[in-house]
Amino acid sequence: MPNHRLFFQRAMAGTALLLALWLLTSSRVWGPGTWSLRRGFQPHSELTILIWHWPFGKPLPLDGDVCAHYGVANCRLSANHSLLGRASAVVFHHHELQKGAVRLPLAHRPAGQPWVWTNLESPSNTHGLSRYRNIFNWVMTYRRDSDIFVPYGELVPRDGAAPPVPAKSRMAAWVISNYHRAQKRVLVYNQLSKHLRVDVFGRANRKPLCPDCLLPALAPYRFYLAFENSQHRDYITEKLWRNALSAGVVPVALGPPRSTYEAFLPADAFVHVDDFGSVRELAAFLKSMNASHYQSFFAWRERLAVRLHGDWRERFCAICAHYPRLPQKQVYGDLEAWFKSG
Repeated sequence: MPNHRLFFQRAMAGTALLLALWLLTSSRVWGPGTWSLRRGFQPHSELTILIWHWPFGKPLPLDGDVCAHYGVANCRLSANHSLLGRASAVVFHHHELQKGAVRLPLAHRPAGQPWVWTNLESPSNTHGLSRYRNIFNWVMTYRRDSDIFVPYGELVPRDGAAPPVPAKSRMAAWVISNYHRAQKRVLVYNQLSKHLRVDVFGRANRKPLCPDCLLPALAPYRFYLAFENSQHRDYITEKLWRNALSAGVVPVALGPPRSTYEAFLPADAFVHVDDFGSVRELAAFLKSMNASHYQSFFAWRERLAVRLHGDWRERFCAICAHYPRLPQKQVYGDLEAWFKSG
């Protein structure tokens, strides 16, 4: 009689091994310190990624082995349109398509060539997607269910001792350029400012901060209003990663639900607006926080560091890193429905 218990144990062991191998190779593993643009397969033969147009009309140098600098081998980036006929994939940035500054070369598209749609704006600020049915094969966005997932930032293992938390002498700050009264972030700010002092910077308040001035200007504050311009699935931008965490300031988050933020950073690293029944309660919590409680928000800095993703070359190299596992025959029949879902 066969040993059923032994058979079951061997089957379970085999399943566990397969699961472990999948976790090691899957590029959809995320969370504090586990995700990277470099994660993925290394292609065995050189791939050519054609950048049909640079995001926001700002070209970057492509001299040398650019992708090797980002840990991706056998990957060539080019903006030379003459390579359309033999490029491994072509990438298009939505902002220029939306503005009508760029047209898709549909009449000259080689059969079977993968086209990549990339966009880091929220659905509220993305328009004209109905024109792009049955065109794009892969999407590259901040959403975790994208074919190529490219967040604004991540936490990575720290190399060396953590820098001290900047000395604090002020309560809360907010940087905003586009102020619209109907936005939830403006409504929350208007209520919060009645109970808590918030210093406002940015073009909207005629107090712009130069790139090199931003972090030093925000560092003395205890809290930063990391309020997104709209609330959508996985939409967490530089407002959290750069303006708050990189500046050594505790973020007060307004965006997707707390559970989404906790997929990217420890639960005790931030305050979420939704944690409170009212804005008055939020203000009271921030004002009453003692020094010990405040310092606990920075415990993650002992083992993790912020890594910002702002270089489009790194994002484009990620296409190569993911290429072998991307579905070659996939087509987004209704790109608008996908992007506006959730």
